[in-house]
Amino acid sequence: MQHLVDTNNFSDVQIAQLLHDAKTFKAQHPPQLLRDKLLITLFFEASTRTRSSFEVAAKRLGAAVVHLDPSKSSSSKGESLEDTFANLCAMEPDGVIIRHSENETPRLLADMQMTSVINAGAGNYAHPTQALLDLFTLVEHFDGDVKGKTIAIVGDIVSSRVASSGIRLLTRMGMNVILVAPKPFMPESDLPQFEKLEDVIEKVDVIMSLRAQLERHASAIFDDYAAYAKHYCIDHDRLGDRNILVLHPGPVMRNIDISDAMLQDPRCKVLEQVKNGVYMRMAILKLLLLDS
Repeated sequence: MQHLVDTNNFSDVQIAQLLHDAKTFKAQHPPQLLRDKLLITLFFEASTRTRSSFEVAAKRLGAAVVHLDPSKSSSSKGESLEDTFANLCAMEPDGVIIRHSENETPRLLADMQMTSVINAGAGNYAHPTQALLDLFTLVEHFDGDVKGKTIAIVGDIVSSRVASSGIRLLTRMGMNVILVAPKPFMPESDLPQFEKLEDVIEKVDVIMSLRAQLERHASAIFDDYAAYAKHYCIDHDRLGDRNILVLHPGPVMRNIDISDAMLQDPRCKVLEQVKNGVYMRMAILKLLLLDS
């Protein structure tokens, strides 16, 4: 039984297979490979893109999907997470897709070895399917070779599970990762760190903007989002005509993370990431439920 708690659960060979399958699925929708499979989604935090992307991916492959709303389940009556999970597994699903506020929850459930566990985002540590779809988007853009490319991750890095998973996967794939943020937004890391995007703009091939999450910080760093945007919003003034790819995991705070105009720029691949998320999650489901 294989799980996806973080990208290190997959070997290099498996990641190469995921990239191949996602590319194949994008070129031509496959037959219903998972038509006899059942998945349960269990989201303890709000989600639009990730939950719907998983559901579309599963249904494109022919799997049935049941969504459990934790606010209406026995977990709201005091039942432990482990008991909720064990009761769901007694119904013999082929996998459970979970999002949770605690970093360790997906690992805890995977260690119970009752069904395949797929981490759809946990705490501020791991969002492996986002990291994999971002890798797919980068590989597609750079014609299969991202090794040696430089990506700047910009924004509230310390609060971001997207950044955390992305750093681990992209450095593993041979990319140079630079962190750009005010010091309170910066995690402990041996990676190059800068406070100003202008200091690295000439060095990067890709910018990954993150959602500004000022509400997550106990003490105010900026007076408001406009003050943050003045320094970190990705816009035409900052990028000019440079051939730099712009990514964002969503939801985008317009004119704070990325400007309206830049969102329409062909260098910005936000909607392509959403599209690629379906194909990468199809590839992940195939690997976990069919190939393992």
